[in-house]
Parts: sequence; C-alpha cells; structure tokens
Amino acid sequence: MHAEILLENGWVYTGNDAGPVQANLAIAEGRIIAIGKPYDVNGTVTADTRRVDLQGQLVVPGFQDAHIHPIFAGIELLQCDLTEATSAEEAVASVARYAADNPDEPWILGAGWSMDFFPGGTPTRRLLDAVVPDRPVYLVNRDHHGAWANTAAFEAAGISAETPDPEGGRLEREEDGTPAGTLHEGAMDLFNAVKPAVPYDLAYQGLLASQQLLLSQGITAWQDAWVPIPEGDHADHLDVYMDAAKAGDLKVRVTACQWWDRTAGMSQLDLITKRRQRVAENFDHHRLNANAVKVMVDGVAENYTAAMHHVYLDHHGHHTDNRGIEFFEPDELKEYVTAIDASGMQVHFHALGDRAVTDALDALEAARDSNGANDNRHHLAHLQVVRSEDVARFAELKAAANVQALWACHEEQMDTLTLPFLEPGAEDRHYPFGELASAGARLVAGSDWPVSTADPLAAIHVAVNRTAPGEDQPPLGPESQKLNLKQILDAYTQGSAWINHLEAETGTLEPGKLADLAVLDSNVFRLPAEELYRAVVTQTWIGGECVYDRATARHTVPASVMP
Repeated sequence: MHAEILLENGWVYTGNDAGPVQANLAIAEGRIIAIGKPYDVNGTVTADTRRVDLQGQLVVPGFQDAHIHPIFAGIELLQCDLTEATSAEEAVASVARYAADNPDEPWILGAGWSMDFFPGGTPTRRLLDAVVPDRPVYLVNRDHHGAWANTAAFEAAGISAETPDPEGGRLEREEDGTPAGTLHEGAMDLFNAVKPAVPYDLAYQGLLASQQLLLSQGITAWQDAWVPIPEGDHADHLDVYMDAAKAGDLKVRVTACQWWDRTAGMSQLDLITKRRQRVAENFDHHRLNANAVKVMVDGVAENYTAAMHHVYLDHHGHHTDNRGIEFFEPDELKEYVTAIDASGMQVHFHALGDRAVTDALDALEAARDSNGANDNRHHLAHLQVVRSEDVARFAELKAAANVQALWACHEEQMDTLTLPFLEPGAEDRHYPFGELASAGARLVAGSDWPVSTADPLAAIHVAVNRTAPGEDQPPLGPESQKLNLKQILDAYTQGSAWINHLEAETGTLEPGKLADLAVLDSNVFRLPAEELYRAVVTQTWIGGECVYDRATARHTVPASVMP
C-alpha cells in the first residue's frame, strides 16, 4: 500500500517502546501503514504522497480524556463564563458585564468561579444583588459541586429560611436561616424546576465549541462522564452527539457515559440500556458508543461532602461529626452496580473520599461474586484519598484508577479549604497515584474539564512533579506518589483507550491502527521534568486527517461557534 501522508524528520513515541525513536510515519486510508527509519518507510512513498516535515517534533498517540464534560463545558463557555476571573472582585465584575451585555436574558446562568476567592469558599447572595438585583442569577462553581445564587433566584425557586436542606445537599444560611447565597450538592436541584432549560441549539453549539478547544490540546477521544436522560425541555446530549456524528461535525471518538440518577431507582436501567442499543445500531463503536454508566458515590472534600472514613475537622482543628455524604447506602450501591454489570455495561464511579472508594470497590466485588468475571472495565475517578488496605483491591477486582493528575499539587483550594480539615497526615495519602501503580492498578487519565483545564500536558507535568506548572511550592506528598513520564503519558493514551474499548484501534502507534495522533513541539522525554508544561501541541490527527494545525489555526469546526 502506498502512503498518502508521510510524517518525517521527527521523533515517534509509539507507546510500545521505552521512549521515542527517530522515525518516519506513513499513513494511508486513515491508518498507519509503516513506522521506521527512512529506508524502512520510503518504499511506501510515491510522487503523490503528501510529505509533512516535523522538523524534530515528537509524535505521540492522540490523548484520550477518560473523564470530561464537553457539552456542559461548551454551554458554559457560551454563557456567563467566570473561569478567567482571578478574584472575587473580578468574578462579580464579570457577572455585571454579562448582565449588561445580555439585557433580555431572563436568568443569568454560568459557571467557573473558584471557592478560594471567598471566605470559607461560600460567596453571598448580596454580592450578586449589588450588580444584578432585578433578575435571577445562578452560577455553578468550578468543581460543579456547588452554586452561587442571588436573592431573586432564591425567590423564584421559593427557597426561604423555612426550606429544609434536601437529602444529599446543604444550603449555607444566615443567622436567621435565610439562604446566604451558596448551595452544595443536592441543594442545587432545588432550582431545577424554575431555571430555563438548555435548548438543543445551545447544546450543539457548545459541543462544537468544546471540540475546537480540545482538538487544539491533542485530544482525539473522550469519555463524556455526564450524559443524563433529559428532563422537561432540556436538550438530550445523546441526541446532540448522534446528530453531530451523522452531520460529520463530530471529529473525536466519544464514549457517552450515561448518568445514573440516584433518585430514580432501578427502573432507569431499562431506558439506559435501550439508549445504548440505539447508539450501537446506528454508529461504529469506535466513533460513538453509550456503553458506560456514571455513578456518583460522594461529593468533594472542599465542601466536606466527600465521604471519608475519618470525620472532618472544624476551623479549630477539632473533630466534628461529619464524615461527608454517601449518595447511596452501601447495600443499595451493590444492588445497582451488580445490575449494571449484569447488563454488560461499564460503571464509571465518582469516588473522591476514601469511604466512597471502599463502597465502590465493595460494590464491584459484589457484582463479580454475583455475575462472574467479565470485560466491562469498570473504573473509579478522582481518588483524592484511598485507604492503604484498598489500594491492592484495584488490581484484584480489575478496577481501573481514573486519575485527574492536575489536582495532585499544592494550590489555594487544597491548602485553605481541604487539607486543614482532614486528619493529620492526609497529605501523604492524597492522590496516591504512585502507590496505585506500584500495586498493579491500571491507570487511565482524564481532566474533569471544565472543573479544571483539559490540557493533558499540564496534567502530565503535575503527575511527574506533584507541583503546579510554573510554581515553586513543595511537592504534594512523598516522592513515592509521583509517576514517571511514561506512566502518565501511557495512562492518557493507551490506558484511556483501553477503558473505552478502543485499544485494538487506537492508544498506541503501530501499523494497522488508526492514525490518531498528536504532534508536540518538544521531545518531552528530553525536557527537564520542571519544564514539561512548556510543551505545546502543534497538530492533531484523527483517522489520518489533520483536524488541528497550530501554524495555520485551521479547524474543521465552523467559525461561527468560536468562543
């Protein structure tokens, strides 16, 4: 077979070798047909071959994000986006500007504020009332486990001092019980009946806006970790994906992870499996599938809702009676996970606290005991704290560790809202990626964007250094929790390909596989560890098509959706 495209004069990291080799890579009909020295590959080259001079750059397998929220992120990019704010004052000013620029919007909706901007991580309604007194404002925080609302929003939702905290959630309150402005976890659902629905067109445009950004970061496949069954007039994200795939607008390979509604019980499984089948009947599995189910076991540590074995401490370092929130009773979780597993679907857990991790592993053990071994490839995401006695269970149960490596460093939210309220010594057990890898756990990697940047190179930098890019803080935890470059790069490529059942076609670079790859301006294996974050994606290829080229800013996404 003759090469249609030849990437030459560069380095290639196949994923099967210890490091990169100087090699050329030949592509035809969307697949890699040869990798090697010029004399090994030149036999495939003809006068019609398009030759791409890499000029010493590095080719790696395309990054695959195993935990991400692209449609929600894209919608937020097109609403009141607070992700660029660096202080409380900037966040409030951004809301004021957005409201002034959008006088006809009945609600001001958006996301992206950081908890560490505000005392205790809890902004007040009065800050918003000062700039938007006449319309409801509802803004989700950066980790998406809490929200900030103004007085008009609380009034629209009928929430007052007499409104009790819902199960699985909490309202911050003023001294007389009046909602103070911040709500956590399940309390966010109190606004569902009155907030405007997300229309289909906005969701579709959001997907395309997100895809454009993610292609520029070398991402060729992802698992969307929150694809809900729609309620009311909200757009169906599964329909958005299917329509984009049919129209040729969807370039990446997508696993749609369907949301398990913790209030809906077992009856939802029938609809989830029917939706999976509808996708399977219409699309190549390697392009789009819906064979995963997201089960959220707990909350997050910074608002004290992550489920922990130890109680949280108060502001004086004293023990409280709070161990976080388990969204399911352990026996109930076992029942649901066993049923999902029996249906042949993958379970994707949100398990952040160590008690949530124990519950998830116990549920997988119960499923295995009931259903026997299978190839469903379950995984636990986040893993902020894991008990030492649970580490070995990942390999025993064939449960993958889905790591969000960017978070494994000292930063404001970690140091002011999390570590001071956990047991002494908790830092050493924070994000124990090295320990999990040493115990034989399979690592896969994701970003949780828009909670934090989707940039794989930034996350890779933190996994290797345990410090934030460009920061001089001490590493988070002991040296043993660091990953080496190959470990985290493989997790972001072949690891995530495996979790998405794509490893036969993607994840490594070898003849016969799809030409899904990223080109980096630097050979990261030769960079000092503290400089890894400086590497930049210059090209992204999917199925032999260059879908992003930094030199020309060429995208296949319509310019009308540029954020």
